[in-house]
Amino acid sequence: MKRNIITTGLVSIFTVFLLSAWAGETDENTDTETDPNTQEETDKETGSDSKESMESMNHSGMNMSGSGEVPEELQEAANPTYEVGSQAIIESDHMKGMKGAEATIAGAYDTTVYTVSYTPTTGGEKVTDHKWVIHEELEDAGEASLEPGTEVTLNADHMEGMDGATAEINSAEETTVYMVDFVPTTGGEEVTNHKWVTESELSPVE
Repeated sequence: MKRNIITTGLVSIFTVFLLSAWAGETDENTDTETDPNTQEETDKETGSDSKESMESMNHSGMNMSGSGEVPEELQEAANPTYEVGSQAIIESDHMKGMKGAEATIAGAYDTTVYTVSYTPTTGGEKVTDHKWVIHEELEDAGEASLEPGTEVTLNADHMEGMDGATAEINSAEETTVYMVDFVPTTGGEEVTNHKWVTESELSPVE
């Protein structure tokens, strides 16, 4: 009789232990599980914000407007597709408010344009594939166009920390480049003498 009572007691204790463990596991799963749809939306928002932050970081120091001064050796285009004083639509999205804006051509020049990657002289993250730097804005570049992979010193101040920075050329293209005036599609003051937009980044006004 005494043995039966002890056995019954042990079984009861064991049962309580199992029930407690099961209840704890259920609570833990409830706390840690996330609705897949909610998580997907969160991931999308985070990814979008990260991409936007990266783009803003690469262009946050860009000087939208310029003085209009160009290197002395830069040759004006003899027969540009878009003549000085004419209008064109900007198709590039180097920065917010640029794509789709109607621009007035302030200058047209024949040269070689480069995309470059460099670390600003002011410190901070590396800027990659910056558009654009022209041949005449490279220090001691000579007359011939330079090949991708060439290390150069920048002699341009389109962005903070750009002038004097060591850069690597990512791409090179001989084309007509334009200096343009435009009002951003996002609103704000007119941008004047913006450098540079390539011919392929413009389209006619319909």
